[in-house]
Amino acid sequence: MFLGMVGPLQILIIAALALLLPIIALIDILKSSFKGNDKIVWVLVVIFFNFFGSILYFLIGKKQRLNA
Repeated sequence: MFLGMVGPLQILIIAALALLLPIIALIDILKSSFKGNDKIVWVLVVIFFNFFGSILYFLIGKKQRLNA
């Protein structure tokens, strides 16, 4: 796909991901247990860095959760 051929559907999909991914990450963070201040740190990362913070959480943060 060329950059000039981006249509409304692609923009809608990207916008939906940009909005839904941080919400899903925040819900997952708030439901999970972390060691020390890790929960606060991940919430702040997702809030301040939205899309990229969510991706970082799903790549790195999920491994830091405590297994109850």
